[in-house]
Amino acid sequence: MTEPAKHLSTEEFATALGIKPTTVRVRLCRTGSYFGVRPLKTPSGRLLWPADGPQRLIEEASKVSSRKYNRNYGWR
Repeated sequence: MTEPAKHLSTEEFATALGIKPTTVRVRLCRTGSYFGVRPLKTPSGRLLWPADGPQRLIEEASKVSSRKYNRNYGWR
């Protein structure tokens, strides 16, 4: 039995999120992370993203989208 991957390439990370790799690279360049997910940078310059990163982002997005806005109290 093989071990699951611990890291993903930028292309694999982007594919798991349904976006283009360029989107990930631009966001990383501008903010230092992709919505809080930070890659490891190898000595050769390659970026290795955590394998659970896409799942964490999807779960966080579902929490945010399930929140309701009340004009008197804000987001709840």
